[in-house]
Amino acid sequence: MLNRHFEAVQLTTARRAFVLLYGGAAQALDDDGETHAFESWRHLPVRDHDDAVAIVGGNLRVPRILHLHRYDRTPRLTVRLTRRNLMFRDAHQCQYCGKRPPLRELNIDHVLPRSRGGVDSWENLVTACRVCNLRKGWKTPDEANMRLARRPFRPKWSTCAQLLLGASSRYKEWDPFLKAS
Repeated sequence: MLNRHFEAVQLTTARRAFVLLYGGAAQALDDDGETHAFESWRHLPVRDHDDAVAIVGGNLRVPRILHLHRYDRTPRLTVRLTRRNLMFRDAHQCQYCGKRPPLRELNIDHVLPRSRGGVDSWENLVTACRVCNLRKGWKTPDEANMRLARRPFRPKWSTCAQLLLGASSRYKEWDPFLKAS
Protein backbone atom coordinates (compact mmCIF):
# COMPACT_ATOMS: atom_id res chain seq x y z
CA MET A 1 0.00 0.00 0.00
CA LEU A 2 1.14 3.51 -0.82
CA ASN A 3 0.30 6.61 1.16
CA ARG A 4 -1.16 9.61 -0.62
CA HIS A 5 2.38 10.78 -1.48
CA PHE A 6 3.06 7.45 -3.25
CA GLU A 7 5.47 6.19 -0.57
CA ALA A 8 5.36 2.49 0.30
CA VAL A 9 3.96 2.14 3.81
CA GLN A 10 2.88 -1.46 4.40
CA LEU A 11 1.81 -4.82 3.03
CA THR A 12 -1.80 -5.89 3.29
CA THR A 13 -3.96 -8.88 2.51
CA ALA A 14 -6.05 -9.25 -0.64
CA ARG A 15 -9.18 -9.15 1.50
CA ARG A 16 -8.28 -5.81 3.04
CA ALA A 17 -7.24 -4.48 -0.38
CA PHE A 18 -10.67 -5.25 -1.77
CA VAL A 19 -12.40 -3.64 1.23
CA LEU A 20 -10.39 -0.44 0.74
CA LEU A 21 -10.88 -0.49 -3.03
CA TYR A 22 -14.62 -1.20 -2.89
CA GLY A 23 -15.17 1.35 -0.10
CA GLY A 24 -13.44 4.09 -2.09
CA ALA A 25 -10.61 4.65 0.41
CA ALA A 26 -8.02 3.55 -2.15
CA GLN A 27 -7.42 3.09 -5.84
CA ALA A 28 -5.59 0.21 -7.49
CA LEU A 29 -2.60 0.83 -9.74
CA ASP A 30 -2.08 -1.28 -12.83
CA ASP A 31 1.24 -2.09 -14.54
CA ASP A 32 1.22 1.21 -16.43
CA GLY A 33 0.70 3.30 -13.30
CA GLU A 34 -2.94 4.09 -14.13
CA THR A 35 -5.25 4.36 -11.12
CA HIS A 36 -8.54 2.50 -11.02
CA ALA A 37 -11.55 2.74 -8.76
CA PHE A 38 -13.34 -0.54 -8.01
CA GLU A 39 -15.77 -0.19 -10.93
CA SER A 40 -13.03 0.12 -13.55
CA TRP A 41 -10.76 -2.42 -11.79
CA ARG A 42 -13.38 -5.17 -11.90
CA HIS A 43 -13.56 -4.93 -15.69
CA LEU A 44 -9.82 -5.49 -16.18
CA PRO A 45 -9.02 -8.97 -17.51
CA VAL A 46 -7.22 -11.47 -15.30
CA ARG A 47 -3.91 -12.43 -16.92
CA ASP A 48 -2.06 -15.73 -16.50
CA HIS A 49 0.43 -14.36 -13.95
CA ASP A 50 -2.20 -12.50 -11.87
CA ASP A 51 -3.71 -13.65 -8.61
CA ALA A 52 -7.50 -13.71 -8.77
CA VAL A 53 -10.57 -14.37 -6.65
CA ALA A 54 -13.74 -15.93 -7.98
CA ILE A 55 -16.82 -13.71 -7.97
CA VAL A 56 -20.32 -14.19 -9.36
CA GLY A 57 -19.46 -12.58 -12.69
CA GLY A 58 -16.18 -14.48 -13.22
CA ASN A 59 -12.78 -13.67 -11.72
CA LEU A 60 -11.47 -10.46 -10.16
CA ARG A 61 -7.78 -9.55 -10.36
CA VAL A 62 -6.09 -8.98 -6.97
CA PRO A 63 -4.43 -5.55 -6.96
CA ARG A 64 -0.73 -5.62 -6.16
CA ILE A 65 -0.48 -1.89 -5.43
CA LEU A 66 -3.04 0.30 -3.68
CA HIS A 67 -2.90 4.08 -3.44
CA LEU A 68 -4.59 5.36 -0.29
CA HIS A 69 -6.42 8.67 -0.70
CA ARG A 70 -6.25 10.12 2.78
CA TYR A 71 -3.36 8.32 4.50
CA ASP A 72 -0.42 10.70 4.61
CA ARG A 73 1.78 9.29 7.39
CA THR A 74 5.33 8.57 6.39
CA PRO A 75 6.92 5.18 6.97
CA ARG A 76 8.55 4.43 10.31
CA LEU A 77 12.22 5.35 10.43
CA THR A 78 13.25 3.05 13.28
CA VAL A 79 13.37 -0.72 13.04
CA ARG A 80 11.39 -2.56 15.70
CA LEU A 81 13.25 -5.04 17.87
CA THR A 82 11.62 -8.37 17.05
CA ARG A 83 12.92 -11.93 16.81
CA ARG A 84 12.37 -11.88 13.06
CA ASN A 85 14.24 -8.59 12.53
CA LEU A 86 17.07 -9.72 14.80
CA MET A 87 17.55 -12.92 12.85
CA PHE A 88 17.40 -10.98 9.60
CA ARG A 89 20.11 -8.60 10.88
CA ASP A 90 22.33 -11.58 11.76
CA ALA A 91 21.56 -13.34 8.43
CA HIS A 92 20.09 -16.36 10.28
CA GLN A 93 23.60 -17.27 11.36
CA CYS A 94 24.95 -18.18 14.80
CA GLN A 95 27.10 -15.26 15.91
CA TYR A 96 29.41 -17.58 17.90
CA CYS A 97 30.17 -20.54 15.61
CA GLY A 98 29.06 -19.11 12.26
CA LYS A 99 26.78 -22.05 11.36
CA ARG A 100 23.39 -21.60 9.71
CA PRO A 101 21.16 -24.27 11.24
CA PRO A 102 17.42 -24.55 10.49
CA LEU A 103 15.35 -21.71 11.93
CA ARG A 104 13.94 -23.89 14.71
CA GLU A 105 17.50 -24.51 15.95
CA LEU A 106 18.25 -20.80 16.39
CA ASN A 107 17.80 -18.89 19.63
CA ILE A 108 18.22 -15.32 20.77
CA ASP A 109 21.12 -14.82 23.19
CA HIS A 110 21.81 -11.94 25.55
CA VAL A 111 25.49 -10.98 25.23
CA LEU A 112 25.37 -9.62 28.78
CA PRO A 113 22.95 -12.06 30.48
CA ARG A 114 19.75 -10.70 31.99
CA SER A 115 20.78 -12.12 35.36
CA ARG A 116 23.64 -9.59 35.29
CA GLY A 117 21.58 -6.62 34.20
CA GLY A 118 21.58 -7.21 30.45
CA VAL A 119 18.62 -5.64 28.67
CA ASP A 120 16.64 -6.47 25.57
CA SER A 121 18.26 -4.14 23.06
CA TRP A 122 19.76 -4.32 19.58
CA GLU A 123 23.22 -3.89 21.11
CA ASN A 124 22.82 -6.78 23.57
CA LEU A 125 20.98 -9.46 21.56
CA VAL A 126 22.43 -11.84 18.96
CA THR A 127 21.31 -14.93 17.08
CA ALA A 128 22.85 -18.14 18.41
CA CYS A 129 22.40 -21.84 17.72
CA ARG A 130 21.14 -23.98 20.58
CA VAL A 131 24.51 -25.63 21.16
CA CYS A 132 26.37 -22.32 21.50
CA ASN A 133 23.60 -20.76 23.58
CA LEU A 134 23.72 -23.67 26.06
CA ARG A 135 27.54 -23.65 26.11
CA LYS A 136 27.63 -19.93 26.89
CA GLY A 137 24.97 -20.21 29.57
CA TRP A 138 24.83 -17.27 31.98
CA LYS A 139 28.35 -16.10 31.21
CA THR A 140 29.62 -13.27 29.09
CA PRO A 141 31.31 -14.27 25.82
CA ASP A 142 34.74 -13.54 27.36
CA GLU A 143 34.04 -15.73 30.40
CA ALA A 144 32.79 -18.55 28.16
CA ASN A 145 35.83 -18.11 25.90
CA MET A 146 33.56 -17.53 22.90
CA ARG A 147 34.02 -14.77 20.35
CA LEU A 148 31.23 -12.92 18.58
CA ALA A 149 31.44 -12.94 14.78
CA ARG A 150 30.53 -9.23 14.86
CA ARG A 151 29.44 -6.75 17.43
CA PRO A 152 25.62 -6.37 17.66
CA PHE A 153 24.25 -3.10 16.30
CA ARG A 154 21.00 -1.23 15.71
CA PRO A 155 20.12 -1.63 12.01
CA LYS A 156 19.23 1.31 9.81
CA TRP A 157 17.12 -0.38 7.17
CA SER A 158 14.98 1.50 4.72
CA THR A 159 11.23 1.12 4.60
CA CYS A 160 11.51 -1.11 1.55
CA ALA A 161 13.72 -3.59 3.43
CA GLN A 162 11.10 -3.71 6.18
CA LEU A 163 8.35 -4.35 3.65
CA LEU A 164 10.33 -7.07 1.93
CA LEU A 165 10.89 -8.78 5.28
CA GLY A 166 7.15 -9.23 5.56
CA ALA A 167 6.64 -10.35 1.97
CA SER A 168 6.43 -14.00 1.03
CA SER A 169 7.12 -13.02 -2.57
CA ARG A 170 8.07 -9.87 -4.41
CA TYR A 171 6.26 -8.52 -7.46
CA LYS A 172 7.82 -6.53 -10.30
CA GLU A 173 5.06 -3.92 -9.94
CA TRP A 174 6.55 -2.94 -6.56
CA ASP A 175 10.02 -2.10 -7.90
CA PRO A 176 9.52 1.60 -8.77
CA PHE A 177 8.08 2.34 -5.32
CA LEU A 178 10.63 0.31 -3.37
CA LYS A 179 13.55 1.90 -5.23
CA ALA A 180 12.20 5.35 -4.39
CA SER A 181 12.10 4.68 -0.64
